[in-house]
Amino acid sequence: MSTGPRVAVYPGSFDPITNGHVDIIARGARLFDRIVVAVLANEAKTPLFSAAERVQIIREVLRGHEHVEVDTFDGGLLVDYAERKGASVIVRGLRAVSDFEYEFQMALMNRRLDHDIETVFMMPAEQYTYTSSRLIKEVFRLGGEVRGLVPPLVEDRLRSKQALLRDPQSAPRHA
Repeated sequence: MSTGPRVAVYPGSFDPITNGHVDIIARGARLFDRIVVAVLANEAKTPLFSAAERVQIIREVLRGHEHVEVDTFDGGLLVDYAERKGASVIVRGLRAVSDFEYEFQMALMNRRLDHDIETVFMMPAEQYTYTSSRLIKEVFRLGGEVRGLVPPLVEDRLRSKQALLRDPQSAPRHA
């Protein structure tokens, strides 16, 4: 067991980052010496925001949060990425019981792949338990209010992508 700094990786698509994500990151930063927000750069899923945009948004949103690093993760095994970052913990958010089964299976597989890396489940603040990036995009696309569920910068960026949200067929295809 390492006696060095306690580093955690918080992986996700963050397309877009929500206040639930920010809550978990801020609380995780108090628990660990450093928390690495690992943005999944999987363009095959045709995200609304590119990986570079998501990293830039997250860095702006988290400006002033000490002990937080934002990086991209382009696939491969998460435990290998965590090891490269010097992390001994993977942080995963659980909003509801429906998240648990999948996350539990992933945690057990990650433990089998690398028994030195633990998974820590964190629940967001109660007001964000129903919030997901997918739901935020859908509600915004349909003209609903997302204020208070995402940082103001994200709401501004969603407005700038409004045409794509209304007509996903007009989104550029990634090679």
